[in-house]
Amino acid sequence: MPTLDPVRRWSRLIKRDVYTVYLAGRDPRVPWYAKCLAVFIAGYALSPVDLIPDFIPVLGYVDDLIIVPLGIWLVLRMVPDNVLAELRMAADAALDKPSSRLAAGVIIGVWILCALTALYFANHYLGTSR
Repeated sequence: MPTLDPVRRWSRLIKRDVYTVYLAGRDPRVPWYAKCLAVFIAGYALSPVDLIPDFIPVLGYVDDLIIVPLGIWLVLRMVPDNVLAELRMAADAALDKPSSRLAAGVIIGVWILCALTALYFANHYLGTSR
């Protein structure tokens, strides 16, 4: 669908910038204050834990719509231009790598195995009284 192309492009730019912020937090050429903010913003953007839980009407999404983009913008403004261009190229290269369905399947299988093991032990030790 041609109408989704701008949305896909915008989504890819956001993913690239989030990964760029992550890389900026690890790059020695980035000033320490930008690194601190980069680590915080990247961790917050990628973390399932929110400052304001999403189930709170309207306010739950404020942090996702304002805090994260503002933090990303701030970090990108603090990083020197030459370093930022290099980090964006590295982020683009990393995002272009193909993802492995086999690896995803193995990880999901391990999680399922762990859940089944936990259920077995919970049932065995807590479920039946003798």
